[in-house]
Amino acid sequence: MSHSLESLVVRHTLRLPAPTGVAGQGAVAARQFDAALMQVGFKLSAELLARLSELSEATVVDTATRTLPTVRELVGDHVRYNAYFIDFPANVPDTVDFWRDCLVRALADESVRPGILDQLSTSTVNLLTLPSYGRYQHSYADLLAAHEELIASVGDRVTVLHLGGALDDEIGALYLALAGSTTPLGDERLADLAVLAGVCADGPQPEAIPVRENRAVVNRARLAVGAGLLLDTVTDVLRLACALSDGDVTLQERTRFRGLSRPVRRALLAGLDSVVAAAPGKLADVAAHREEFKRLGERLHPHEYPQWPHAAEVFAVARGERRAPSLDRGVEERLGADDLVGAVELLKDAPGRLFRSVDRLLRGCRTQQERDLVVGAVVEAAPRVSGRVVLSVREHLHNRVDRGDRRRVFINRRGRAWVTEDARAAVPRAERVRLLAALDDEILRRLPETGRLLVDPDVLDVALPLSGRATAAGLGVLPRGSLSPVEGELLRFFVYWRQSRRDTDYDLSALMLNDNYKTLCWLSWTNLTEVEGEHSGDVTEAPRGASEFINLRLGAVRGTFVVPQVHIYSGEGFEEAAESFFGFMLREGEQKGRPFEPRTVRTKSELRGAGRVALPLVFLRGDDGRWRAKWLHLYLSGAPAANTVEGNRVSVATLLRGIVERRQLTVRYLTELMGDDAVTVWDGEKVPDGPVTYVGLQRPEGLHPDSRIVTPENLRDLIPE
Repeated sequence: MSHSLESLVVRHTLRLPAPTGVAGQGAVAARQFDAALMQVGFKLSAELLARLSELSEATVVDTATRTLPTVRELVGDHVRYNAYFIDFPANVPDTVDFWRDCLVRALADESVRPGILDQLSTSTVNLLTLPSYGRYQHSYADLLAAHEELIASVGDRVTVLHLGGALDDEIGALYLALAGSTTPLGDERLADLAVLAGVCADGPQPEAIPVRENRAVVNRARLAVGAGLLLDTVTDVLRLACALSDGDVTLQERTRFRGLSRPVRRALLAGLDSVVAAAPGKLADVAAHREEFKRLGERLHPHEYPQWPHAAEVFAVARGERRAPSLDRGVEERLGADDLVGAVELLKDAPGRLFRSVDRLLRGCRTQQERDLVVGAVVEAAPRVSGRVVLSVREHLHNRVDRGDRRRVFINRRGRAWVTEDARAAVPRAERVRLLAALDDEILRRLPETGRLLVDPDVLDVALPLSGRATAAGLGVLPRGSLSPVEGELLRFFVYWRQSRRDTDYDLSALMLNDNYKTLCWLSWTNLTEVEGEHSGDVTEAPRGASEFINLRLGAVRGTFVVPQVHIYSGEGFEEAAESFFGFMLREGEQKGRPFEPRTVRTKSELRGAGRVALPLVFLRGDDGRWRAKWLHLYLSGAPAANTVEGNRVSVATLLRGIVERRQLTVRYLTELMGDDAVTVWDGEKVPDGPVTYVGLQRPEGLHPDSRIVTPENLRDLIPE
């Protein structure tokens, strides 16, 4: 168990808990460990290398044996990557010539020739029936033998592993950080929180757990050790019941409730009773999840526990036997009666909902007096609203400028995206400006004292992570909307998948668009070569894993946008497959190497969203001619089968315009709020002597031990409470 927890700490923090063991002469083994790490683009910090050198050789070897698999998986080097064309990116054939060759080879095979002739008689041949199509024609060892060794380059990625504290301290600190996060966690991090909560439930706890999903996970662990539950709404109890059934604590997916033991039923009913007894008005929350509460009542048997009458009221409301008008209903009734003043008065008691309704309220105002009322109510409520909501509304209003694009982009919690016409009236400009200024003041008021703030310039255009669901697990992954520089002559992206139960065919493609979002060309299994680059070939099944690559010469790209995509042609979805992830590498022109080289990987991002088409990011060329990556983390519904880049290029371009042109709140926004006197944009040269607050893509070596470090792994810490 301690080994898995150590791995979890490394994945989340890039810190290796302080190795322990007998003293010795471990310097040689430590340098060998460092060399092995460098093969996959990692390196020991000077402090960690010194610490390992003081331990016995056996201790160092044991530490390396545990750590190397973790970092290899982080970068995607834990699997074998093959390419259909063994010499890729060299000697990739013309698409039609390749298909013709597959057909000729099939006709030469006596066992399949009759079936192929039957297909030819109808003028249509299914490529999947050709024996040489879509299946590796060589082994992984053959692929390695066909490629020269990678030439080292100063541009190769180096990710530093730093020395952490004692394992128990690192586990406790990570638990407090995840449990107390001010923004929702992604599915992978929520699962990790569940593991940590099981270990830390009876230890120190965060001062507050503002995110309800996190609270449900923590409550499950607290229930197991007999600690008191953290409940202040009836929905908290519903989420806990979902957690106990290994269901969806976000309440987005239906959970099949399990049979619960009598002690657990008593704990849940007592929790419901105490919440309603303290605040009867919270019965109104039942309506939002009426069916879920009805099914939960069938498992809890509240009629068997007359000592908790308030809990029974919850299920009476769910069954429609008792009325509990919700706030939303009251607001809708007043707005329907043109009583905007009454609606605002109701919403003053729910500041979060008031903030989320501000756009609609302002559009419904008919007089300046009503507009002043709405703005005044929002400003007055601001101190009682979470920092995440304040920032979200600030970003929303920032983008409510009519730029002639009358389309709206919607993205749900699972990354599913769609576009509709925008029929909304404009938000009055004067009120929008007043609110932006007021929200800026509120955010600035909440920003903590940082002392000396040191900022890496490459992090300035990273979007603030207003939700952990706007990103994905992996290495070098940034929140949706973030921009990061792309330096190198050759860009190569890849997809890897391994099917669980049935044949699964994923297709990697790249769409090239001009500055008006019009299609110029694409690379895919239907178009293996273009002037821009090459496709590694189509693989159509993955019982032991499969991979596809696209190689691009950035200097040859004719367009402004390069949109990599992963299409599900057939088989299992991204969430069904045993494993699926996307990434990209950057190389200099003279570098050779295998199709996949871990040292050149800049990012590896898990594919686990809902939909049949994945859009991890887009590469865009700026007016200065430099390329940058903008993170999307989006999924299109696509078709049930046979998705192709040609079939989706119009919807992709429409969606891309909405995302690319949206103005995100970034780290730069916060630093500009704080002013030049409070922020130093670091040139990377001299490390300050005293403690600082450092914000960057990676933690530099040599910072004062009392410094506060913010990197993409804990970027959520920038979101004020």
